[in-house]
Amino acid sequence: MSAATTRSRTPRTPRTPDRLCAEAVGLARDAAEEAAAPGVVGEHVEAVVEGDRVVTHLFECKDFGYRGWRWAVTVARASRAKVVTLDETVLLPGPDALLAPEWVPWSERLRPGDMGPGDLLPTDAEDLRLEPGYSGEEEPPPNSVFSEEMAELVEAEDAEVTAVSPAELPAAPARGSIAALADELGMRRARVLSRYGLHVAADRWEESHGAKTAMAQAAPASCVSCGFLAPIGGSLGQAFGVCANEFGPADGHVVSLAYGCGGHSEAAVMPTPSRPAAPVLDETRVDVLPLRPAPDSGSVPLVDTAEDLGHS
Repeated sequence: MSAATTRSRTPRTPRTPDRLCAEAVGLARDAAEEAAAPGVVGEHVEAVVEGDRVVTHLFECKDFGYRGWRWAVTVARASRAKVVTLDETVLLPGPDALLAPEWVPWSERLRPGDMGPGDLLPTDAEDLRLEPGYSGEEEPPPNSVFSEEMAELVEAEDAEVTAVSPAELPAAPARGSIAALADELGMRRARVLSRYGLHVAADRWEESHGAKTAMAQAAPASCVSCGFLAPIGGSLGQAFGVCANEFGPADGHVVSLAYGCGGHSEAAVMPTPSRPAAPVLDETRVDVLPLRPAPDSGSVPLVDTAEDLGHS
């Protein structure tokens, strides 16, 4: 076995700190107090060896906003030099320091209801919930104002009635776009809900105002037969609508047709519970009650015990 292999398998021993650097606690404290506010630097915690003739002294931080943090002052000494110099002073978190949570992108932190007036929420170009609202090739029909034939005709007509050359005129685009044609026809939505977006929205609405909610389980009937249900268009209108009952718990919300509440338009009026009649006391009638019960009022007949026993 070679010496190199023996050294690689031998466990490393901790480095011995440089004596002058380890003893430079006062220099390190002065540097920490100069960088921090008065009275913030606490007791000396430990000295950490960073390298040959490089030691970092750690001091407690007494600042209430940085509990568990430490002032780290690194000192060094040049080779064959007898003077210890200051390297850097920083504030580092200790093992029990209170740290800020890991940074999360805003797109992952956003929750429903977080947007306020004036806030803008940009949508990713590759959002799976959306798909292009236009289909087909980006080729306009022959009779379109954006077609190549119409552009040539417009240029020729302008050349006959104007005094400038056709090259100086604003030429119409030789190749139009479906988006421009759709805008002309009133179809201004560049993207629409994809199948994935429809399913996600349906699952979200079903969970908040669906048949499995506690309100729907106790309802007298479902929303499909309620007069306060405002229907919506599109494929989602086959399973959802908008509640228009101002006294209902889902007023203005998209509800499932299987949802229901106590504000159903055809809910039966619960009858008022019957009350027993007040007792009537006849104060003019007198009931005669004996003070002692009659001898023959019991369930067992009386027997003459004297004759049975032979007494006179």
